[in-house]
Amino acid sequence: MTAIFAAYVLIWPALTLGVLVLICRAVWRDRREARRERKSLV
Repeated sequence: MTAIFAAYVLIWPALTLGVLVLICRAVWRDRREARRERKSLV
């Protein structure tokens, strides 16, 4: 039971990191595209 609880607790930082990486990649891609088209990111 302890191993299951430990895995459950440790999975949240990994999921959070994955979501953060996805968001950062999307913003980076949008930033590059906006810069290429000479537009504002906002």
